[in-house]
Amino acid sequence: QVQLVESGGGLVQPGGSLELSCTASGSIFSIVAMGWYRQAPGKQRELVAMITRGGSTDYAESVKGRFTISRDSALNTVYLQMNSLKPEDTDVYYCHGRIYSSTTALMWDEYWGQGTQVTVSS
Repeated sequence: QVQLVESGGGLVQPGGSLELSCTASGSIFSIVAMGWYRQAPGKQRELVAMITRGGSTDYAESVKGRFTISRDSALNTVYLQMNSLKPEDTDVYYCHGRIYSSTTALMWDEYWGQGTQVTVSS
């Protein structure tokens, strides 16, 4: 079974920085893409950033120029470097992966982490 585990969330002051990490483990055959979503109370989960196996990236307009997604393929880990944080960035951030498991590599499945809280406040 594949599992995604996030770390790096916490409290930071406006203008500060924070780095999230997400590591996939378990019966992994290959990773198609990994990324980050966030969800505020009463709102839909929205894409923050993602990176594909080929290295292409996608960002929400609200975070372009401030957030950077990267990966370490050898560690099955993605990172989200968040700079110039704003109070409106406060959310629960969820790691997401499109992953082929070793059990059956016929097609990829969607996996979600448990979420990590990011709070931007003075």
